[in-house]
Amino acid sequence: MGWDRLRETIAPSFLPLLEDMENGAHIHYWLAGGRGSAKSSFAALTMAEGIMQDAAQGTHSCGIVLRRYGNTLRESVFAQLIWAIDQLGEIENWQAAVSPMALTYRPTGQKILFRGLDDPMKIKSIKVSEGWFKYIWYEEASELEDMESIRNVNQSLLRGGEVFQVLYSYNPPKSSRHWINQTTVMPRPDTLVHHSTYLDVPREWLGEPFLAEAEHLKTARPEAYAHEYLGEVTGTGSEVFCNVTLRPIPPEESARFDQIRNGIDWGYAADPFHFARCHYDRTRRRLYIFYEIHKVRLSNRAAAALLAPLVGRELITCDSAEPKSIDEMKGYGLRVRGARKGPDSVEYGIKWLQDLEEIIIDPALCPETAREFTRYELDRDRDGNFKAGFPDRENHSIDAVRYACEGDMTRGAVSFT
Repeated sequence: MGWDRLRETIAPSFLPLLEDMENGAHIHYWLAGGRGSAKSSFAALTMAEGIMQDAAQGTHSCGIVLRRYGNTLRESVFAQLIWAIDQLGEIENWQAAVSPMALTYRPTGQKILFRGLDDPMKIKSIKVSEGWFKYIWYEEASELEDMESIRNVNQSLLRGGEVFQVLYSYNPPKSSRHWINQTTVMPRPDTLVHHSTYLDVPREWLGEPFLAEAEHLKTARPEAYAHEYLGEVTGTGSEVFCNVTLRPIPPEESARFDQIRNGIDWGYAADPFHFARCHYDRTRRRLYIFYEIHKVRLSNRAAAALLAPLVGRELITCDSAEPKSIDEMKGYGLRVRGARKGPDSVEYGIKWLQDLEEIIIDPALCPETAREFTRYELDRDRDGNFKAGFPDRENHSIDAVRYACEGDMTRGAVSFT
């Protein structure tokens, strides 16, 4: 028995991921991919092999597999685990039971349990007689309502041991606003996101009928192919900003920025104060957003104290609806001015941002900016048609960026008609 056996069984695209798991480099692994991408096969194989490897080393680890609905377990993940065990040549060493649903490793009694999340109270009290749930697998994770439901389950399961591997396999939903797409673009040191497609899998594993269907859809409906087979977030058509890229902007890159733009959207009551710091590359028409302050109930005095060491005497363009706040900021030594608003300035500013080649946002440094820009969508009426105009909600960072770039918008006038 050894990990070499697993290397011969999984798709080649998963080998770097397997090495990462062997080294214990991360806890949470998000496995994204379209049809035939082998993500569920990988999850099943690593769970079964991991338990057997732990047994050989005298460690009593267990596994649990979760789906949103309990009635989907038997024909999906339960069958997938039995297939994986058979592929590993260990079927005679495992005992299968369906009521309650479980797989038991005969030499040690280690178990893999299966549960639906339609009854979360049962998860809170779930235990094994010996050991702990080292291996946790959420299949079709995008079917779950939100990240909060996963956190609640993990709080119950991530205990009793020192090492854990939590796998989330899913087909990325179309909309960038979906919680799982939002979650997986936000970097965390304990998390790794892996994307695979059927193109990474040996052809003989999939069969010619599968490949023929994929090629037909690629020709007949390219967008559906990109979503279903490549696992791409193709969008629903209502996204306002389709030119956003979320990626780290390291200090060595931002140190070269020499066209800095600063903007403020004032907070009102429960609304947050938002400061945006950007660099505009006019030649390439790229906007880099690399710093934000986003706080509720932040006084102007406190905001000025945060901004002064950062911006010095750089210009900050602010929402002109609060002249008293602008005067107060001037009194604290900041160089501020009100935005020159005019008819249709909101629509013009958003269309200017839409027309940029790329809006690059660092999601670790600017999480609220990343969230608002990627979630900002047009509203629909009861018939499903798009309403005129842009929504005036969850757009504090967008407004701050508009103000920051006001001067650039008026320089190279672009026709949006």
